[in-house]
Amino acid sequence: MSGRRDSNDYEPRGRTEPTLGRLDDLDKPAPPVDDGLPHFVVDEPRRRAGGPTPPPRRPRKRGWLIPVLVLVLIGAATGLWLQQDRLRNLVPSTELNDVLTQANQALDAGKLDGTQGDSARELFEKARDQQPDSDQARDGLRRVGQAEVARADQALSAGRLDEAEAALNVARELLGGGNDVEQLSTRLSQARNPQGHTESLIDQAQQAFAAGKLDGDDGAGALYRRVLDADKSNAVAARGLDKVGDALAAQARQAIADNDRAKANTLVDRIAILVPGYGDLPSLRASLAENRKQDDQAVTTLIQQGNDAMRAGRFTGDGDDNALARFRAVLAKDPDNADARAGLGQVAQALIVQANAALDSEDDAQASRLLDQAAKLAPKSAELAAARARIGGGEARGGKRAATSDGVATAGGGDTAEASLAVSPEQKAKVAALVGRAQAAVARGDIMDPPGDSAYDLYRNALAIDGNDPAARAGLQGLPGQVEKLMQQAVANGNVKRAEDLYGTLSDLAPGDASQGEMRHRLGSAWIDNALQRSSQGDRQGAFQALDRARHYAPDDPRLQGAYERIATGR
Repeated sequence: MSGRRDSNDYEPRGRTEPTLGRLDDLDKPAPPVDDGLPHFVVDEPRRRAGGPTPPPRRPRKRGWLIPVLVLVLIGAATGLWLQQDRLRNLVPSTELNDVLTQANQALDAGKLDGTQGDSARELFEKARDQQPDSDQARDGLRRVGQAEVARADQALSAGRLDEAEAALNVARELLGGGNDVEQLSTRLSQARNPQGHTESLIDQAQQAFAAGKLDGDDGAGALYRRVLDADKSNAVAARGLDKVGDALAAQARQAIADNDRAKANTLVDRIAILVPGYGDLPSLRASLAENRKQDDQAVTTLIQQGNDAMRAGRFTGDGDDNALARFRAVLAKDPDNADARAGLGQVAQALIVQANAALDSEDDAQASRLLDQAAKLAPKSAELAAARARIGGGEARGGKRAATSDGVATAGGGDTAEASLAVSPEQKAKVAALVGRAQAAVARGDIMDPPGDSAYDLYRNALAIDGNDPAARAGLQGLPGQVEKLMQQAVANGNVKRAEDLYGTLSDLAPGDASQGEMRHRLGSAWIDNALQRSSQGDRQGAFQALDRARHYAPDDPRLQGAYERIATGR
């Protein structure tokens, strides 16, 4: 319909076919076609001259981006805060790695156990106390136990029975029993009591009984016990042990009548170990409890009188109407009385407070006398050491006094500031180094040992240079709190021996601290748990020894009597 015609549009049959035409001419304007209709010309739209150019389109602002980024940052910070303990564990601890390295070296050198703090067992236990969830520390203790099994085997094969038994006991504590431990225990029992010597042992036991020798390694009780440990069906040894039980029970009743509680307790404990099924054992314990109740009334009165004297300010004196005399009277009746020992610590603390007041008044002579009295009651007190450092103020105050000896007057309240100024830069650097070493010793758990490199000694050495150094003073006075944390970790980890050592350290550093009563009871409860664990492993003698420690720290623990009965009957 464009008005154009192509010469090829017509076919002989007269049909018109559609064609596209020449594609090259698409861009060319079509020639006008005269189709008989009027033509119109449409002008292009005109633009106004000089009109303003429309502004370019601005990109959209993304206002949502900043809040989203803030939320992401808040979420990341929250996640890091919630996982801080886990992340902290991922950071390697230099102190822990040093202890583990020393422990592995001790293990390789064959130094498995000891009491000097440098054996493999002690070092791995220290690492476990520093980081309770340390797999390396747990694996190290397991390897120490296996090494002790091997040592026990070698000693047993060589006939060194005591050495084998000692190694076997350590292995049992670390490994919690096991087939290897039980097999070695059986072999050791057989080695100590060969079948051919059974009759000889019985003869020796009968002779010892006739001579009145009931206790001890060569006493009738121990000899009969050795026979029964090797042959539980030996009727002669069983009857002999019953006779030993009767004789010991008679001695225990006499000790109770004589008001000798310590001897009575010892005898009853021996009966429980040698003759655990002895019929009169419960009645003996009931008699001990009644006797203790009567003594406790007198002791309670003395403790109350001592506390009243403390509140009245009568700490010491010539007569017996003072706190020191009352508490000492209690210890004369009951040497292990925890309240009386705490009372002596409180007397020492009161004397130290008075000494500090004397030092504030520049009365060094009076302060020295008071501190000497306190040292007799609490020689290792952290507060005592800090107060002694104030006398003379260390090298710093000594230098200050020498500088003012020419008659120049000084203000009494300016001693601390002047002493601090008197410290030379070299002395300050030395004090800072000692404090740093002391803090590292605290992190390792070296509070009182080893001598010279312990936190206690290092802080004291720092104060000997500058008696007013705040970091050294605060560190020394903060040692009891650090010891308490370590003790709680040791109890939680079941390391009762370590906890007991730390309790002794705590008693030395902070005598009379009220919190020690709770820590003492927790230690006694931990010993009961240890006794039950040993009993389940077949170590009955070790279990009774653990109960003896438990009674020392927590004699009124309600679980104590039940634990004795459970271990004695083997239930």
